[in-house]
Amino acid sequence: MEQGGQDNLVKTAVGVAGGAAILSPVGMPIVHGLAGIAVVGLGIFAAGSLAFKAIGAVSGMENPLQPKQPLEREEIR
Repeated sequence: MEQGGQDNLVKTAVGVAGGAAILSPVGMPIVHGLAGIAVVGLGIFAAGSLAFKAIGAVSGMENPLQPKQPLEREEIR
């Protein structure tokens, strides 16, 4: 067999085994757990972003939603 044929065979075997593991009775709680971890992580990220913007607004930033613009230099006469 060629090297490319063996690689394709291994990929197919891993795909079938992975699909069987996910669809098994033990695999479904794992899938739900991973989805729950993703949702909790997204919530923590959103809360942290909102807290950072609120602190920036209270501490005197002009507009924390706008990117910072470079300062223009005044010409010396």
